[in-house]
Amino acid sequence: MQHLLLVDDDQDLTAMMGEYLSQEGFGVDAVHDGSQGVRSALEGDYALVVLDAMLPRIDGEEALRRIRARSLIPVLMLTARGDDADRITGLELGADDYVAKPCTPRELTARVRSILRRTQPHLPVLQPQSVVRAGALVMWPEQRRAQWAGTELVLTPTEFNLLEVLASEAGQIVSKEVLSRRALGRSLDRFDRSIDVHLCAVRHKLGLQASGQSRIRAVRGMGYQLVRELH
Repeated sequence: MQHLLLVDDDQDLTAMMGEYLSQEGFGVDAVHDGSQGVRSALEGDYALVVLDAMLPRIDGEEALRRIRARSLIPVLMLTARGDDADRITGLELGADDYVAKPCTPRELTARVRSILRRTQPHLPVLQPQSVVRAGALVMWPEQRRAQWAGTELVLTPTEFNLLEVLASEAGQIVSKEVLSRRALGRSLDRFDRSIDVHLCAVRHKLGLQASGQSRIRAVRGMGYQLVRELH
């Protein structure tokens, strides 16, 4: 059984969500302030954290910042509907995805399952591990590991997913819709900037080419491309 941590000060909401998630086969714990959320996320054995943006003691952004300083556990942010600033800030701080409140338990569960499918390591039995290579980039999807020129890359689960898709199609332009389906496990929402924010972080971690250009190229109106000539 996979265990989830719900961090939200709305106790009625967490009770309802927790009951639904339990019926769907998850173990669920709930805490109701940001400080306890950070402690529980770092000390507990959870597969994923659902973190509200608005929390007492410390808010969701600060809680996420503290979690990311020590852990790459998948985090799903709950944000106010229409509040793009909260969403973008959360993604920049390392959230894997977000759901706008109010949301239904079914919608939340679907998003949780989508993240978990994409972030859990799968170790094949008696089979060679698959490796994705693109120049100096080497990725081991089963282990959720990536190296650039022999140095480990520290990537959030969603950053890993996006880079894996681009690496598997190195030199080709991959549309944002394809990236969303393959890396986030969902269709691309209108005006959704999640992919742009995540790939901005990946670009920074990969550094620049000798020419000074980014190793991940944005092609206006088409998508993103991991350039083949990596150094």
